[in-house]
Amino acid sequence: MTTILFISAIIAGFGILIWGADRFVDGAANIATNFGVSPLIVGLTIVGFGTSAPEMLVSALAAIDGAPALGIGNAIGSNITNVGLVLAITLLIAPLTVHSDTLKREFPVLLFVMVLSLLLLLDNDLSRGDGIILFSGFMLTLAGMAWLAIKGSNKQDPMEAEFEAEYGSAKMTAKQATFYFVIGLVSLLIGSKSLVWGATGIAHLLGVSDLIIGLTIVAIGTSLPELAASVMSALKNEHDIAVGNILGSNIFNILAVLAMPGLIAPSHIDPMLLYRDLPFMIGLSVGLYLFARYSANGRIGRVAGLLMLFVYVSYNGLLVYQNTPGLS
Repeated sequence: MTTILFISAIIAGFGILIWGADRFVDGAANIATNFGVSPLIVGLTIVGFGTSAPEMLVSALAAIDGAPALGIGNAIGSNITNVGLVLAITLLIAPLTVHSDTLKREFPVLLFVMVLSLLLLLDNDLSRGDGIILFSGFMLTLAGMAWLAIKGSNKQDPMEAEFEAEYGSAKMTAKQATFYFVIGLVSLLIGSKSLVWGATGIAHLLGVSDLIIGLTIVAIGTSLPELAASVMSALKNEHDIAVGNILGSNIFNILAVLAMPGLIAPSHIDPMLLYRDLPFMIGLSVGLYLFARYSANGRIGRVAGLLMLFVYVSYNGLLVYQNTPGLS
């Protein structure tokens, strides 16, 4: 009976998070548009932050509930899932072509913040100082994206044209947008609490660590908004937005989501995070960059999607092997 309750809480949490994230992003984007904020800023900062809101709240609540490892696993696992599963599925549905100069700026930023996280965790601790550094980086990144959008506005940039089409005009009044924003935020809080309670309960029942649950079940669930956003963008032929959703979310996951456990509940980390999980995360992101950089005309095709999916499945197979008694 207890197992059924935990599983139900996880499923309900996922559902509420997906529904809430959609309302939260729509509300926030339309509030900004009603106040005359440029579509590029809306797309790069508000929407990117909004799709990472589930991860942030889940990691914060996990740390508050005494399970910081679940929050750490969620941050790293979501980045692995975003590239190895979300982007891979998107590529299998519709190959993507990356043209935007904005995205070419985001790739180095993503690689930098991943290496930064690795350096901060080399002492096997996620300290409050680490959390402050990461969250400060998050605030600087938001400000930098906004500044670049204002200073370097370029109507010829495909990504800016896509954002203009998507967020160029408000689709609801300021009052409606505020209602969507508030109801979305409340739903995110409820969904996060339900998911954390169910996930930690399942971890204890199965005898596996909070880190593993965060890297797998929770990471997949909190990455569902990115999957929906990227697939819809790809189907609308908004290729740069589809890839941008992943890059922006992964930057925010490292700087904001990973910061939450450090700020709220500093703790030691599992050494396997350094030797297994972070290398997989960095390797997948480097692979994505190489595909985008050196493929013809920036086109990332189905073969790349299959390779990313193979790496993701292999990684999860390794987790199962290492954490199943009698196998490892």
